[in-house]
Amino acid sequence: MDDDIVSARSSSLDEWTRALGRTVGAPGGGAATGVMLAMAASLASMVAGYTETTSELVTELTALRGRTESLRATALQLADADAEASREFGAAFALDPGPDRDAAIRDASLGAARSSAALGGQAAAAIDDLEWLKQHGKTALVADLAVALSAVRGALTGARANLSFDLASLTGVGDSLEDVHTSHPGLWAAVHDFDRAIARVDQIGDEIDDRAAPTD
Repeated sequence: MDDDIVSARSSSLDEWTRALGRTVGAPGGGAATGVMLAMAASLASMVAGYTETTSELVTELTALRGRTESLRATALQLADADAEASREFGAAFALDPGPDRDAAIRDASLGAARSSAALGGQAAAAIDDLEWLKQHGKTALVADLAVALSAVRGALTGARANLSFDLASLTGVGDSLEDVHTSHPGLWAAVHDFDRAIARVDQIGDEIDDRAAPTD
């Protein structure tokens, strides 16, 4: 691995955030989205670990904790994959104008869009577990649950913005937005799916706000 390349999975937090602040774009906002999702998963796992529940719900709780632990690892893998997609995106735009550059931009834009869609899909899928913790999680950790909701919201808004931007980048190589919509309906629809997921996260957050922030 290049000495200048960091990994969300193996670099220290200090190393990774320093790299995020560099003017190279990889890691960038998409990789940060993955790290936010990993933080949300870790917090959900912590809340689940502290939660004591009835015998009827223990199987659900155990499965939930397994999913959150798996999601943490997946999110970091996706963060690193997105950083690689960002490198390819930047390299494509650095090429000299011409057909090869247009083809590289098209491929890199779609690769980045798919990366953002994958991250957002994982974030949206995590909402059910956060809602379960809202209902059954340890009451004393409701503020941690609120932070987890904020982190997953950040992941969703990041994935939504990056996905939309990446799709719109195809207009730079001759496609209209209508062309993009027609050619990539699943990716286009995912932007709106993430809008709905964000609204759901906001609703859950509102429902616990009086307990998470009682002085407000």
